[in-house]
Amino acid sequence: MTAAAGTALVRVPGPRIAEGIVTHAARRPVDAALAARQHAAYVGALRSAGWRIRAVPPADDCPDAAFVEDALVVAGDLAIVCRSGAERRRGELPGAERAARGLGLRIERIKDPGTLDGGDVLSVGDTVYVGRGARTNEEGICQLAHLLGGRKVVPVDTRGCLHLKSALTALPDGDLIGMPDMVDTSALPSLRVAPEPSGAHVVVLGPGHVLMAASAPRTAAQLAADGLRVTSVDISEFEALDGCVTCLSVLVP
Repeated sequence: MTAAAGTALVRVPGPRIAEGIVTHAARRPVDAALAARQHAAYVGALRSAGWRIRAVPPADDCPDAAFVEDALVVAGDLAIVCRSGAERRRGELPGAERAARGLGLRIERIKDPGTLDGGDVLSVGDTVYVGRGARTNEEGICQLAHLLGGRKVVPVDTRGCLHLKSALTALPDGDLIGMPDMVDTSALPSLRVAPEPSGAHVVVLGPGHVLMAASAPRTAAQLAADGLRVTSVDISEFEALDGCVTCLSVLVP
């Protein structure tokens, strides 16, 4: 029997998901029932790739709570509870913290006046890239760097996107892929240009295996041609709320 890849923290979308914050996408109606089915399929893809699923307690009064990635940054046995620059999202934190404690993780917190969203934090080997923008400020980045100890923390200015991982993510070999017009590329070693915006978003499920949105078929075809195994899921209702595949889980190896 194959050993589990780790634990994936997920939170089911609540009944108010259609009221989620929209900053960059064009606002359109969101079908809550379809979002629930898409979320279940996303969770199924994680489970099929060998991840144990741990449900974060629902936060039905928080429309954006399904985007659980923004609540926590996990590094080794440490879980850092974030503090979003969007004040209305801070009610999502207690349940995420309880889930992290349930995994036996040590807990630290980003404190006022710092702000940090987990969607702005991209770990690649020993380097941690952190988006500096509307949701994450300089103080939050400094606190994160202190909590991470010896890790190299590299601030990256973002523009025209919600989070750093809205603009770029990392492939299994550590290479970055994304949209160079949305980030300060001078802070990056290199960046492979994705053929379409949602091609910037990959979740590494295991060695040579990535999860992507169905809205990025050209990028998926390129990565498959490079020898990667690509699993695609339809997350259209979450994309309508500026979401992407990284937002819907916190992977704890």
